[in-house]
Order: sequence, then C-alpha cells, then structure tokens
Amino acid sequence: MKKLDWYIIRKFLSTFFFAILVLAVISCVIDYSEKVDNIVQKHAPFLVVLNYYKNFVPHITALLFPLFIFIATIFFTSKMAYKSEIIAILSSGVSFTRFLRPYAVGGGFLCLMSLLLNHWVIPVANKQRIDFENTYINDANFRYAADNMHLGVSKGTYVYLQNFNFNNYIGNRFCIEKVDGTLLKEKLMADYVHYDTVTKIWELHNVVVRKNDGLKEKLTKLDTMSMRYSFSPHDLNRGDAIREALTTPQLNDYIEEETMRGTENLSSFYIEKERRSAQPFAGFILTIIGACIACRKIRGGSGLHLALGIAISAIYIMFLQLSSTFATKANLDPTIAMWIPNMIFGVFAFVLYRRQMK
Repeated sequence: MKKLDWYIIRKFLSTFFFAILVLAVISCVIDYSEKVDNIVQKHAPFLVVLNYYKNFVPHITALLFPLFIFIATIFFTSKMAYKSEIIAILSSGVSFTRFLRPYAVGGGFLCLMSLLLNHWVIPVANKQRIDFENTYINDANFRYAADNMHLGVSKGTYVYLQNFNFNNYIGNRFCIEKVDGTLLKEKLMADYVHYDTVTKIWELHNVVVRKNDGLKEKLTKLDTMSMRYSFSPHDLNRGDAIREALTTPQLNDYIEEETMRGTENLSSFYIEKERRSAQPFAGFILTIIGACIACRKIRGGSGLHLALGIAISAIYIMFLQLSSTFATKANLDPTIAMWIPNMIFGVFAFVLYRRQMK
C-alpha cells in the first residue's frame, strides 16, 4: 500500500460515510415527522425514542448500502477525473489494474463490515425497532388481535383460527387438521378456545371431531376438551417482520423448525437469509463499476456521471425486485434469485474493466 492507495481509500471511505450520515439525518427527520403524533400521544420517553432512532439508522442504511457505496464511488472518482488527477496517475506508468487496487481494498472492507452487520448486528437493532413500533406507533388492536391465522404444527398437521385476542388468550373458530397426502385423516373443530398461560393447555369448547378411515367416518361431539399442543399463542403471532429481527443462526433455526412443522411458503425467510450475503457483494461489484465509469474526464462532468450512476442503481433495484418476486411467486430458488443481479452486474463490471484496460 502506497501513499496513492491511502489517498484514494481516504477519499472513498470519507465520501461514503458522509453520504450515509446525510442519509441517516434526512431519514430520521422524515420518520420522526410521520410518527411524532403517536409518540406524543402515547408519551414515549425521550431515551426510548432516542434508542429507537439509534436502531433505525442501521436499518435504513443497510437497505441502501449498495446504492450509496456506488454513488459515493462515482462522486469522488468523478471529482478526481475532473481535476485531471487520474490522468496524472495513469500517465506516470501506473496500470489501470494497479489503479483499482485501493478501490478493491476499500470496497472489500465495506463488504466485510456489511456482512458482519447484516448477519449479527442489524437483526438485534431491528428487534428493538419493531418492539418500539408495536408499543408506541401501531394501533393497540394490532398488538392484541389477529385474524385468519394458519400454522403448520408438524408434517401433515395444520391449525387455523378465525381470530385470536392476545389480551385474554381467547380465539374463535378453531380448527386442526391431520392430512396424509391428499387424504384428510382427522379434523377437529371448536367454536372457541382459551389458552391457559400457567398450565400451557388449550381449553376447547363446543368441539366436533371428525375421523376418516377409508370409507368409514366417525363423528364425535364434546362440550369441552383440554389439549396440550406443541404450539403457543406466541407461534400464532409470528409475522413476516420476525425475519428481520432474527440473527442468521436464529433464522436458520426458525426455518428448520418451521420446515419440520410442515409450514409452507417460507420463501421470504430464505430470501432474507440470502439477501444478507448477496447485498454486501453487490456493493463490492458496484464499486468496481463506479470506478470504471467515472475515471474518465468527460464534457458532462460529475453531473453526467451521477446521472449515469442513478440510472444504473435503478436498473439494479429493478433486477433485485424482479428476482425477489420470481422467488416468492414462481418458486425460483431464493439463492439464485438473490445472486442473479450480482451475476449480471459482475459480468457488466468485467466488460467495463476490459474496456478500460484497452
């Protein structure tokens, strides 16, 4: 590492962190203006609000990490090109490959930092952020009532509740089905249920049990029934937001547990898992693309470079959204879906690099 390398790395990192700082301040101001009525109405303590925004900043910066590393690269490289610094560097005998070394080092450092944050730090911050929003921002009824809940208890066993009140632990229209392939072996229905938080037992009322054995069918009616199931109201209340609040080891355990239960449509959780690794590498690829685009002095100057950078960022977001949709709706493998944009932009980065070499 020479003085030239440290000079470029300092410009790279300082521009990136300055852009992230500006983004964080603007995002916090906008978010606070939207939530201030709820915060004042529910008398949220100042330190609690401060802690919320401490956790909100990593969340918003992680979402836009690849785009801001790309724009930061284009911005400071374009400034260097406009001042003819890059021409001087290359004219002194430095090859373009050697010129890209500090970009690779800086991009690699940010990539590694983002990997660590995505897998272990940001999920912890997201958990506290979501808890704050459920306590002070969302409607109280949202916390205590849920409708049309489906849950896979084990392979071939499924639970349905028309609604459940998490305040008194009472639910209506309870149903549990045991399925063997396409055959419904047993179906238990209850008008309403109550969960005893002390004994961990479900109390079922006005129960109807229907059992099928080939051509034979048995129907049983009971006024009350006490059952100990392998799920609790906490399992019923797990929404998609939980995937953002689990560290990667916890997310792996959750996916394994839900798979054993026979839960279907876990695509969003697999996508979240793969996104945490694919996104940092996207930042590294976009660093190389940004350096190749902005290293030439052109008539449009930094403005044209930034406009081109924003256009490429929009294309990246479009590819990412399309691949995510295919993974969720069309059963595309989540690993392939999350890495397709990186593959496409990786090829694009190699083409740009070869052109600059010539």
